[in-house]
Amino acid sequence: MNTKDAIMTRRSIRNYTEQKVEKELIEQLIEAAAHAPTGTFAQPWVFGVIQDKDLLKRISDECKTGFLCMFGECEEMQHYCEVLRNQDFNIFYNAGTLILICYKTGTGPTPEIDCSLAAENLMLMARELGLGTCWIGFANVWLNSPEGKKFLGIPDDVNTVAPIIVGYPAEEPPVRERTEPAILFWK
Repeated sequence: MNTKDAIMTRRSIRNYTEQKVEKELIEQLIEAAAHAPTGTFAQPWVFGVIQDKDLLKRISDECKTGFLCMFGECEEMQHYCEVLRNQDFNIFYNAGTLILICYKTGTGPTPEIDCSLAAENLMLMARELGLGTCWIGFANVWLNSPEGKKFLGIPDDVNTVAPIIVGYPAEEPPVRERTEPAILFWK
């Protein structure tokens, strides 16, 4: 698969097989992430990998509770809150691997952007390797809370930017039409 194909065919996967992602593949994903561009070559990222299914379920439950506490009364979020109130819903879609892309505070001028670039590299490499991914933004509320950090052993000065699930896709989602890019100006 070439780069253009990986970019054009990458989709957020929300249905995975039970097959465990091998350590060697996860290491390749992290290596690709660590080759992302970074402001002032700061390379602020640190990574966490979780493959324990029971732990992933516990984290999912904690993340749902944290999100609902923060946004439960927010009218714009009610659709999501309804889904998150379902006890059977797993925010990680039962994927067997969660990779956290984090940064240590004080490392470079743009750590959130740098980690986002690393996340894109990771997701494109996953596509190349036949894996599926999905960035789970709902998880950040709890993962960056004092309780979440303590539970997972994340130092206080480390913040999670990109919680990305990884696994073998159980199905290929349909292509969704993209809007034409709006070009503000071309001088």
